[in-house]
Amino acid sequence: MHNKLLPHQQAGATMIELILSIVIVSTTLAGVLGIINLTVLHSADPISQQQAIAIAESYIEEIAVLPTTDPDGTNSGETRATFDNVDDYNGLSDTGVIDQVGNIIANLDNYNVNININNQTINGLANMREIAVTVQRPGITTIRLVAYKAP
Repeated sequence: MHNKLLPHQQAGATMIELILSIVIVSTTLAGVLGIINLTVLHSADPISQQQAIAIAESYIEEIAVLPTTDPDGTNSGETRATFDNVDDYNGLSDTGVIDQVGNIIANLDNYNVNININNQTINGLANMREIAVTVQRPGITTIRLVAYKAP
């Protein structure tokens, strides 16, 4: 037996079915492309956040190796290159990441670094120093790392 179409039977799709199919495919495609676009726009954010964390960690390491008491007894006339204790860093604010001798580190000039040093008593230990480093960059969440230095 052959399957022949009778004159009153329909073959193919109607115009309404075609239009509905096009609308459904277009809507789905627009949603998928929107998600891809959003993902591409924010794909570098984790890299910037990791860079901000690395910057904060490097400042903390620089500060934490110093003593909590001032070896020469004075903070006057000191620059970052001559900082000799943890408290010298209190209030340091760098626009761009700057090394210890004052040079801006290449490609990190759009980060801002702020440092606050506070005296703390933790578990009965007095004169602990809280080293709080905040790193900001437009377009990422502000990163704040805190470390403690014992006297």
